[in-house]
Parts: sequence; C-alpha cells; structure tokens
Amino acid sequence: MTASQTALLPLSGVRVVEFCSTASGPFSTMLLADMGAEVVKIEPPAGDGLRQWPPLNEGYSENFASLNRNKRSAVLNLKDADDVALARRLILEADVLVENNRPGVMDRLGLGYASLSAEKPSLLFCSISAYGQSGPRSGEGGFDLTIQAAAGVMSVTGEPSGAPVKCGVPLSDFASGLYAAFSISAMLAHVRAGGRGAHIDIPMFGCTLGIAALQTSEYFGNGRSPVKLGSAHPRNAPYQAFQAKDGYFAIAAGNHKLWLDVLRVVDMPGLADDARFVSTTDRARNQAALKEILEGVFTRQPVAHWIDAFNEAGVPHARINDYAAALADPQTEHMGWVQPLDLPNGRKTRTFASPVRLNGQGFPIRLPAPGLGQHTDEIRAQFGAKVA
Repeated sequence: MTASQTALLPLSGVRVVEFCSTASGPFSTMLLADMGAEVVKIEPPAGDGLRQWPPLNEGYSENFASLNRNKRSAVLNLKDADDVALARRLILEADVLVENNRPGVMDRLGLGYASLSAEKPSLLFCSISAYGQSGPRSGEGGFDLTIQAAAGVMSVTGEPSGAPVKCGVPLSDFASGLYAAFSISAMLAHVRAGGRGAHIDIPMFGCTLGIAALQTSEYFGNGRSPVKLGSAHPRNAPYQAFQAKDGYFAIAAGNHKLWLDVLRVVDMPGLADDARFVSTTDRARNQAALKEILEGVFTRQPVAHWIDAFNEAGVPHARINDYAAALADPQTEHMGWVQPLDLPNGRKTRTFASPVRLNGQGFPIRLPAPGLGQHTDEIRAQFGAKVA
C-alpha cells in the first residue's frame, strides 16, 4: 500500500464492531473498511453462515471472501457471560456498532443501544433488519427474496406475461448495506463535530422502497401500480433489449435527438413523422409496435454490427454481457477493479474491489477476508481477557 493510498483512507482511525451475518450487514461494514475503518467481525462459534456458501475454494467460501475483506474476525460465545462482557468492552472502545439481528436480540444479550449509549453517548449503533425497529411488522424476519416481494420489486421484474421473478442481484440486501454505510458516514461527521451518537434504524423494506423512487412516484402520480415491462421503459423508447441476427443487445435512446440518431442508423427517417412515434410519450405508448419494426432491421445483422453502428452514432448501447464478459471488459481492466485476494487457507482468488476512486486512486485491499476466529486471541489479549 502506497503512502498516497494511505492518505486517501477517509475513515482511517474509525473503529467498527460488526455483529452481522450473510449480506446486508457485512456489505455495509466492508464499505466502511474499504475506506479505512478498522472492522472487527464478531462471529458465533459456528461462524457467519455465509462461510458455508459455495463456491468453496478448498473449504473456504468465495462468497464470504467477497464481503469480508479488510476485517478481523473474533469468535465470541454470546451465551457466555465472560464473552458478553468482552464484547461490551470492545464496543465501548469503538465508534460504531453494526448488527443485523431481529429487533430485540441485542437487548436480550445485554448489548442494546440504550445500555451502551448511556456509557458512551457518542456511539453509533446501526441496526439493519427486515422491517425496522418498531411497527406492526418489526418482529418479522426477512431475506432479500421476501423483501423484494414485499416491497414491489417482483411486481415490475420480468416479462409482462411471466410469473413473478426477483432481480438476479440481491438488491434489497445491498441497497440496505449502502444506506447503512452512508448513514454511518454522515453521522460520523456529526459526532466529530461534537454531536451525540444515535441508533440508526435501517429497514430493508424501506430501503427497497426508497430506491424505487420512479415506481412509487408513478403510482402517486396516476394512482396505478407500475407493471412488468421486461427490459423496456415505461416512459422512453426505443429503450430496451433488441434481438439481432445472432443474439441480443440494448440501446437507450433517452431523448428525441437520440431517437433521430437511431433512425439514421437503421436508415428509416420516415418513422420520425409516424404519428405513433412523434414524441417520447408516443413512442413509449407504442413501443411494442416500434420494437417489431426495429427488430425487422436488427435481425438482418449480427450484434457486433449494431454495437459498432450505435457506437459511431453516439447512441448509448451495450451487449448483454454475462459476468465473465463484464469482468473482462476493457473498462473494468483500466479501473483496476478486479484484484487478487489471498484466502486464509493459502489459496489465491480474485475479487471485485471498491469501484470508488479519490483523485484517481482506488482503495487498497489491506487485509484478506479472515479465517473464522483468526484474530480472537489477539483481541482477547488486547483487553486482558483469557486467551484459549
């Protein structure tokens, strides 16, 4: 790690204790760790359940590694009074606690916000849960699938005639993790300015509704719930995936000028005067007919032809990449986003690092994802506790 990279770790010196499993919580603390925070992940003796998720690289989960770099791991049995006391000391030495248990669990363990903040008023205590810390559904658990279902995502995902499907990326988990990291970072600025800490309530249900601003505003505006449109857009066209001779590609003609550029590419200038397609609203209303007309041209040439043609015309476009192609994209390589990662078992893999850059510099991977309890003795010794 270079001196310039060290200087660009804005959360350097911030201490975070994580009581999280699976995705939303670990993702939020990894974002903090990428920016320099010192994160200690507290795990039960059996470990974070994500450690068991394949693919396994000689017994070590690549999924777990992807969400837990730049952290240390300590195993504590929170059914043991001595370990609870150690956890409490660790928290009171920290700036931030992040947990994604059901509401009430941390209180029952003797590690709730009210008790801890009485001793450390500056503590930021971030709770990620399915529905929030209060309200009629606060006691319910939830995972990404059930939150996507409850928050409306599955009602607008997929083809119009198809069964409900979830987004292929666990967006409820990761949107909640982003909200948590953003809120923690904002509150750190508040605390550093002399303010008091807070209990930050991150409901996955609310976060998923929050990122659906275009869908909720559509409902508020016309009183109708949005519907599934496949890859199409409710207010723009042509703005979707189209079939070519040998596959699919996407174009996004998001304004009238780009629409005219599309017509030049397909050599169909007369469509500009077709009453069905005169305005953006007209094109969106008649996009099924427009798609049929355009695909009549697109299917005559392969995807590569149309990618080149729309690139030259300046119309936003893309191949329908799988992840192998996306990770091999020249832009991915240029930004240095794919980084080597050492696993605790000595094996090597790769991971997608932070996409953020500050002054042209990305964030380094300072620590590999830890083995289960790899730093337990170190942390016990730090607090004078008995080392196993």
